[in-house]
Amino acid sequence: MLQNQLLFLIDDDLDDHEIFKSALEKVDAGLVLLTATNGYDALKLLASANTLPDYIFVDLNMPRMGGLQFLKEIKQTDALKDIPVIIYSTSSSPGDIAKTKELGAESFITKPSRFSDICSLLRSLVVS
Repeated sequence: MLQNQLLFLIDDDLDDHEIFKSALEKVDAGLVLLTATNGYDALKLLASANTLPDYIFVDLNMPRMGGLQFLKEIKQTDALKDIPVIIYSTSSSPGDIAKTKELGAESFITKPSRFSDICSLLRSLVVS
């Protein structure tokens, strides 16, 4: 199993933080989760971080700075641009998917509604 892999979830829904964290613990207790509630705070955390995340999961619709703007910013920052960014949103709009891919997102995932599906998703992304 992976040891101490760092994942970063950026989402303004604190319930989603808890569900995501629980799913990560079920998948692999060695995975570490960092969270932020908007893109602006996430960029500040990344700028001062000693260790960069292995994956960033970001929601599209958040206050202060949403996922699209965050994605634009991170892909223009040399130290951060190679971190895989996975859009993790309730949206399934083809326009949103196309725009995020164009901006450099690694993938686009519509948030699963079942806990077991979230675990399966995380397992396939970070443990494979």
